Amino acid sequence: MSSYRALPRRPLPDSPFKAAEPAVPPSEPERYSVNDKVTHDKYGLGTIIGVEEGVGVLVDFGSHKQRLRTPCAKLVKL
Repeated sequence: MSSYRALPRRPLPDSPFKAAEPAVPPSEPERYSVNDKVTHDKYGLGTIIGVEEGVGVLVDFGSHKQRLRTPCAKLVKL
């Protein structure tokens, strides 16, 4: 027997209880260049050693080199 899961109701456009959605400007994708310092949630601190525009980056994490596709949520430029 499957359980019925009700969908949340859409608020009416003129409802006073409707929460205002914050205006978030579209974020620009992170640009990487050779010798940039980065950190990754799984691999740790590393240095960019190669860039493939719009595709990925090659990162030297000390113990190994890893190719990561961009944009990567776990990769942060320092």
